[in-house]
Amino acid sequence: MSDQVTPSPEGSPSPLPIVPLAVQRKLVERGSQKGKGIAVFTSGGDSQGMNAAVRAVVRFGIYLGCKVYFIKEGYQGMVDGGSCIVEADWASVSGIIHRGGTVIGSARCTDFREREGRLKAAWNLINRGITNLVVIGGDGSLTGANRFRQEWASLVKELLDTAKIDKEAAETNSHLNIVGMVGSIDNDFCGTDMTIGTDSALHRIIEAVDAIMPTALSHQRTFIMEVMGRHCGYLALVAGIVSEADWVFVPEWPPEANWPEKLCKKLGMERETGQRLNIIIVSEGAIDREGNPITADAVKKVVVERLQQDTRVTVLGHVQRGGAPSAFDRILGCRMGAEAVLALMDATPSTPAAVVSLDGNAAVRVPLMACVEKTQAVTKAMNERNWELAVQLRGKSFQRNLETYRMLTRLKPPLHTEKPGWNLAVMHIGAPCCGMNAAVRSFTRNCIYSGNNPVGIHNGVDGLLSGEVKPISWSDVTGWVAEGGALLGTKRTLPEKNFSACAEQLAKFKIQGLVVIGGFEAFQAVLQLAENRDKFKEFRIPIVVLPATISNNVPGTDFSVGADTALNEITEICDRIRQSAQGTKRRVFIVETMGGYSGYLATMAGLAGGADAAYIAEEKFGIQELMKDLDIMAFKMDKGNIFRGLILRNEKANTNYDTDFLYRLYCEEGKDKFTVRHNVLGHMQQGGWPSPFDRNVATKMAAKTVTWLIEQLTHCAARDGTVHAEDPSTATLLGMRTRAYRFQPVEEIKKETDFEHRVPAGDQWWMKIRSIMSILAQHDSTYEVEGLDPTTCTDGETMG
Repeated sequence: MSDQVTPSPEGSPSPLPIVPLAVQRKLVERGSQKGKGIAVFTSGGDSQGMNAAVRAVVRFGIYLGCKVYFIKEGYQGMVDGGSCIVEADWASVSGIIHRGGTVIGSARCTDFREREGRLKAAWNLINRGITNLVVIGGDGSLTGANRFRQEWASLVKELLDTAKIDKEAAETNSHLNIVGMVGSIDNDFCGTDMTIGTDSALHRIIEAVDAIMPTALSHQRTFIMEVMGRHCGYLALVAGIVSEADWVFVPEWPPEANWPEKLCKKLGMERETGQRLNIIIVSEGAIDREGNPITADAVKKVVVERLQQDTRVTVLGHVQRGGAPSAFDRILGCRMGAEAVLALMDATPSTPAAVVSLDGNAAVRVPLMACVEKTQAVTKAMNERNWELAVQLRGKSFQRNLETYRMLTRLKPPLHTEKPGWNLAVMHIGAPCCGMNAAVRSFTRNCIYSGNNPVGIHNGVDGLLSGEVKPISWSDVTGWVAEGGALLGTKRTLPEKNFSACAEQLAKFKIQGLVVIGGFEAFQAVLQLAENRDKFKEFRIPIVVLPATISNNVPGTDFSVGADTALNEITEICDRIRQSAQGTKRRVFIVETMGGYSGYLATMAGLAGGADAAYIAEEKFGIQELMKDLDIMAFKMDKGNIFRGLILRNEKANTNYDTDFLYRLYCEEGKDKFTVRHNVLGHMQQGGWPSPFDRNVATKMAAKTVTWLIEQLTHCAARDGTVHAEDPSTATLLGMRTRAYRFQPVEEIKKETDFEHRVPAGDQWWMKIRSIMSILAQHDSTYEVEGLDPTTCTDGETMG
């Protein structure tokens, strides 16, 4: 990869912008689409999360009153018909959400490429009354479905003319509706922030890199890892950022002609500074600027011949497609599946074919062919060696990932001969969580890269008061991105303990800007500093909160660093708990999660784990609701061929109806129907290694905090170095809101905060998702259609 990435001007329009389709917000109720026929199939390469999408389509379709069919083995099953097209029921998708691959099969099909094959497929669908198709696959599969839709009228006419169907059947099945979901681990489809399977593939890659590092360290080896991505370098690029790889090769931005010299120089210098291992990640589609392939073996040959380093090649291959889907991919599949069914119900002969995509944190519908055309435009730009256009077409998220990678992997910081930089400090306040160390690493290297001086305040406010304040060097944070917990140390103490002493210490160490990484306590701390600026001039410096907590309860942001890792830990544990009952029929597990008064973890883990219910403080419940849920559980086990149940409960869902109460209630009322076990997960949810999402988001957010601090200091610092940050806009929280990062004054956020329960006031975005979980668990519920303002384009970076 070349040293320079030329960014497009900030705010410049994206090439070929994709505008979401207008969607009327409405409530959808049980049985409202009775009699319609829907079929779902998976096509092309498999990816983790497809089963979650299939499950959501089946159960949401049944909930609406539709007849839902599986088409097994993709387009081949559609052409073959017979036993390949079978009606699905509620129980047929039970126990599949945690499984990788696709349980209904996927196959390449040459027959469907010919009109004769499509004619057979049309006949098979019409015979079953299917005029609504959900296709889960890549751009080739989606393009094929759109062509099928465009030809449908002529296919129906030909079947009528040849007496294969009668006039009534032709009129009843006069048009075909299709909706797509993108299942691809490569994240190579334009128009969506993430495709189903990408996050899981990143998990597999990072697990492999983290596992290889100890053996590489032991023997001072260089490992070259080849990852998937024939035409898209997303996996390699993000894996490079979140694993501290030394070099990454991606097809969209090939290295310069002298890359062997630059690579070997970098590796050689790193070994001279004492580094014992090197990691190089090669995308399988990597090329040079002349379009020639760059293979892992070719890179190994260069390293061995020029440096004589002990070098190994690891090709991850289909391991990346395997394993259980991540919590993110399960939730994504559920949300997209639900929205896909509703999109079909809203479709008319005049509406364009749609694909359900992820824009920020919302599932939206976008025009299928506009996405396909933009995806094909990337390939065209690469073939024409217009690398800058190729990167821009991938979207802002891809471009900023590229820029972040280039900066963080420099061996040494640039030399600055100008005036000394600002003293920018970083500290933690609150409970530890995964991703905090990645944020500190990014903060440190961005500070140094921009010519400023990073300062670490150890052990929170207590450490500040005791003078545990030290400069951080570039090499100090090497390896931090993969570490869990908080290596700087953290405590819950707030500045109110001793405002004057805090002010004295900030002045003593000449702190001119401050980043506070943490949860609700971090927000409270910065708010206290801001509200006491009139009394202590030392607090009149730019200060920003970087939200990091597993509870995801910080006001002003939709996501907090650390919550994704905790969610994956809970989901994985629940999978194991349910597996422990394999062979033991009719068992219910009651699991308590953390989160304080925030039900985010319980809700999202409930959706990812296929829970039967999830009790949270935000949604009030009493004994009637508990008994109704218990009756539904008993019914499913008696009549629905379901053998295991999962109930999640947030730790502060209800003072009286605690986990032990639920356990005893289910034991007593269900003693003739099932056995019951209960588990309190506790601090396991805070442990483990940071997920790729948390590593990447923490890295990006920390980089943004440094940029913001520098911008503020250029406006509010005097020539003598004193800082006069008195405006409320200089004490902020960096939050992710729907589809963008925003710096918001903490004094404004205070107005939307419930301090008693330590949560944001009002409903959170994820509360709407609870209806999906209820519907998929066979409860009565209503669902509100998701959607975004169609005047904006889908080029967000929240999820990337």
